[in-house]
Amino acid sequence: KIAMAGNEAGHGDDALPTIKKLDQATVNRIAAGEVIHRPANALKELLENSIDAGSTNISVMAKSGGLKLLQVTDNGHGIKKDDLGIAVERFTTSKLQCYEDLTSINTFGFRGEALASISHVAHLSITTMTAGSPCAYKAHYSDSCLVPAKEGESAEPRACAGVKGTVINIEDLFYNVPSRRKALKNPADEYNKIVEVVSRYALRFSHVGFTCKRAGENSADVRTRANAKTLDNIRNIHGQAVARELLEVSGESPSLKVKVNGFVSNANYSVKRMVLILFINDRLVDCAPIKRTLEGIYANMLPKGSHPFVYLSLSFPPAQLDVNVHPTKNEVRFLDEEQVVDFIQETVEEKLLGANASRTFYTQTLLPGAPDASQDAESGSQEQGDSSQSKSRASQPNPSRLVRATTATEAGQLDAFVMRLPPTTDRAQSRVSSKRARGEPAGGMVLAADRGKKSGGG
Repeated sequence: KIAMAGNEAGHGDDALPTIKKLDQATVNRIAAGEVIHRPANALKELLENSIDAGSTNISVMAKSGGLKLLQVTDNGHGIKKDDLGIAVERFTTSKLQCYEDLTSINTFGFRGEALASISHVAHLSITTMTAGSPCAYKAHYSDSCLVPAKEGESAEPRACAGVKGTVINIEDLFYNVPSRRKALKNPADEYNKIVEVVSRYALRFSHVGFTCKRAGENSADVRTRANAKTLDNIRNIHGQAVARELLEVSGESPSLKVKVNGFVSNANYSVKRMVLILFINDRLVDCAPIKRTLEGIYANMLPKGSHPFVYLSLSFPPAQLDVNVHPTKNEVRFLDEEQVVDFIQETVEEKLLGANASRTFYTQTLLPGAPDASQDAESGSQEQGDSSQSKSRASQPNPSRLVRATTATEAGQLDAFVMRLPPTTDRAQSRVSSKRARGEPAGGMVLAADRGKKSGGG
């Protein structure tokens, strides 16, 4: 019995699944799916790389919502030719040397996964030129490796014409992930998310000029100039209706070592969906506690179902911030979160309570010889009164067209003030006379005296 039980146990172990190590291509593709969810995520990574490169002008062009083509052009310092071979490999970066550097990092990227992840789910090409290079170089990538542009050619970067900076082309995004490609079936929605990302970075980095447009179109959906003011960019992107109702917020807490700057809408402005643009140490992130706090502040000021416009930028010492939380760097963690949220609440509430009105009325000195506005108003009101009186007189009907009802007529019957001809025949005359004698309507005018006699006699 013991031997049989051992044999059965052995057969059972053989039936269990065996743990195996995944091949590198599968690992890279899974990792790419965690970092790159849609074209807007890829664009966010590329914009941060361009800003880290010291760019002052960044241009974005998209085709089919970024699924067919997503191109980012900047005028940064570029990439050296010798670095193009490993620039797209995973965990290769120029911004981090060891793990301890995360406590003092001031750049966006640090993991070196963005370009590698893009190369696993799209066709990637980079054209770059540094200030000391005699020409630009172009390289094509697939699965983090250099590949030739055409079959039979060399995979090494080739020289080409160009200007200082970098041009990154992402073509056929998710061509090898059919399920993800089918899920992103509306190019218009994807392009709107691309515009939203560019618009938000344009507010925080107002010293950089941003342009975003569709491929093949001349007009840009987003266009800001370099070295512009944040409020000017808000007015340019979100409209004058928002900009004129904004209040500037600024505060600093030495104990918490945090600075707050931004713009919030007053009680006169509201939208159906809250617009919260939050940057923490120049990173575009989401923070649920801060969002809930802001919604609670405006809940007592705005009508039900209305929400504010809020743009905030928080600055912490790098040692107080943990940026290695989310694969897409969409979230961060910072020390003393509850105290920081309370400080933000106090700063925003103080600004809102101190703003009694937002409308400003301008006056202008009357030029010599110009008509007085009050006199114009009086004359205008007098003319308006005369015209209304003339209109009322004109609206009254002519007395010859008035009608009246008499007691001698049937209910609801009307006699017009017109002269009626007498009956033309004796028979008709006798019929009318007999009706009048009985007090019945006879088709002719009945004299008041006759009515009085008939009524008195009756």
